[in-house]
This record gives sequence, structure tokens and C-alpha cells, in this order.
Amino acid sequence: MSLPHALLTALIEHPCSGSELAERFDKSIGYFWHATHQQIYRELARLEEAGWIEALPAESGRGRKRQYRIRAAGRKELRRWVAERKDPTWLREELMVRLRAEAVIGPTGLQKEIARRQAMHQEKLDLYRRLEQRDFHDKPASRARRLQHLVLKAGMGYEELWLDFTREALEILALPASGGDD
Repeated sequence: MSLPHALLTALIEHPCSGSELAERFDKSIGYFWHATHQQIYRELARLEEAGWIEALPAESGRGRKRQYRIRAAGRKELRRWVAERKDPTWLREELMVRLRAEAVIGPTGLQKEIARRQAMHQEKLDLYRRLEQRDFHDKPASRARRLQHLVLKAGMGYEELWLDFTREALEILALPASGGDD
């Protein structure tokens, strides 16, 4: 995924300052694409330089934050990017290699790390369920809302998959190691 395109998407939804954008990013797209606030600010500068966004005239007074909004060129770029053909991102998860290593070298105490990850995935799933309850129950199901809900459901499915995986991994790791495994 592209951070510039994630920011353009957020700015179409609502023009805002860099700090507001970073906060909103943390509470929405940030669940699926991590970016630091510094990365967001650097990218805003690049987007402005490219002519895809513009800073609105600042209100008078000290400490006023620059507000950004998307320009026509930014909308055009976002449309181009959305329609672009992309292959899926390949899984690159270190835990898979660690489990393979555990299989060939024997017990290493990996259970503790897997249990920690399991707790993290459970926390994220619980959060997603709360967001779903808050944002998608008893509200009109427009096309946009249904797409937003679909993204959230994909996140929930991802967390459920990892919970199933960690449960099975812990069950297997609890088995006694034997010298005859190939």
C-alpha cells in the first residue's frame, strides 16, 4: 500500500491539519497500514509539492495549524492508483521462519512469544468488534459505509485467523519433543 494514497483518501473524507490527520489515521487506516506521525508530515510536504494537496489559508493568530485539502490532481492520482492492477503482497512473517527453526532445533521457549502475540491479536479483535458495534449497527448501509464495514470485517477475519493459528501453535508446542521427527 502507498502512504500517499492512504493520506489522499483520508483528506477526501475530511480536510484537516497534519496533527488531525495523524490522529485520524491512527484511528482508521492506521489499523491496516502503520505510519509514524513524522512519516505523515513528510508525506504531506511531498503531496503538496506534487500539487496533489494544498494548504488552506491559515486563520489569523499564533499556533494555528495548517489545514490541508485534496486538489483535483490528487483526486485524479487517487483514481489512477485505485484502478491500478497489483499482485497481492506476499506473506513475510518472521514467526513462520521461527516455527520452522523450532521444528528442526527443538524446544526454544517460543510459546511465550506466541502467547504474547495471541494476546495482542485478541486485543485487536476486541477493538474491531467494539468499532463495528459503534460504527455499523443501526446505521444506514450506504455503499460507502458497506465498503468501510467490509474493510473492518477483513481486519476481524485476519485477527481471528491469527488467534486460531496461535492456539494451534501453542497446542503443538506443548507436545513433547521427540528425536524421531523429520
